[in-house]
Amino acid sequence: MRNLFVLALLLTLGAAPATLAAEARDRDPPTIGLALGSGGAAGLAHIAVLQVFDELGTQPDRITGTSIGAVIGALYAAGLNADEILDLFDDFAGSELDALTGLAQSNLRLRDLIPLRLGHDALLDSGEFLRFLSEHTEAREFDDLRIPLAVVATDFRTGENVVIDEGDLFAAVEASMAVPGLFAPVQRDDQYLIDGGASNPLPYDLLQGQYDYVIAVDVSGTGERNDTDDLGITDLLFKSFSIMQGSIIRQMKRYDPPDLYLVPDTDGIRLLHFNRIGEIMEKAQPVADELREQLAAWGIEAEQDKP
Repeated sequence: MRNLFVLALLLTLGAAPATLAAEARDRDPPTIGLALGSGGAAGLAHIAVLQVFDELGTQPDRITGTSIGAVIGALYAAGLNADEILDLFDDFAGSELDALTGLAQSNLRLRDLIPLRLGHDALLDSGEFLRFLSEHTEAREFDDLRIPLAVVATDFRTGENVVIDEGDLFAAVEASMAVPGLFAPVQRDDQYLIDGGASNPLPYDLLQGQYDYVIAVDVSGTGERNDTDDLGITDLLFKSFSIMQGSIIRQMKRYDPPDLYLVPDTDGIRLLHFNRIGEIMEKAQPVADELREQLAAWGIEAEQDKP
């Protein structure tokens, strides 16, 4: 009798791993909230993060974005995959987008997309750039998106962050990327909106408590030593802005950190260095690897890697 009991126990234990594996496969994958932060050209590193989701055949359940994070988040939520977004920015990678020092020649020059404005409230005009982006997607309203999206701007009068998740998609993106001094503020109803980085440069707080895991991608250059050599006016404006953003993010993390905090290497990448897209993508690969490993630990992996 005892032998029969031992045999039954062994058979049960032997079957358990297979049963548990089958149950694990049948479970729904965890839900993911993804926050893409503000950071100028360094935000092209967001593309490397999105490539990991594409590689695994999955997507975030909701995206929040500020400034360049809003730009890339909007394109991805609208249906472009990461490689298509990469190709889009690579089209004008020959230009530095520095209207104050001159631009290199390329087939598609960023100075044509973001010409000098030199008005009383801005140096550059973002209108052509936004029209260029909108030509690559049929989405015009937030309701047209395949992934729920919220973008963050800042109310200039009150200093409070303004979360936009309905209405005109590219008007919201324009407001979110309206870096003070560079791009003109955007009027929305009775609000005067500037770059979301002034109030919430890494908007993962909008996702906390709503998803199984929250991932925040910080491209603000937090913690880097600022280079003072050969600073142009755009760099001086933006680095001052970045110092403020870094302080906000540190406070946010201290109060309520995300489940995964990713910081691509943005050393030496300035506001308008879109011409360095290859270098930025290469610098972002360690963070992409970190994300891939963490997603696997959470039970999200490519089909061919599943047991």
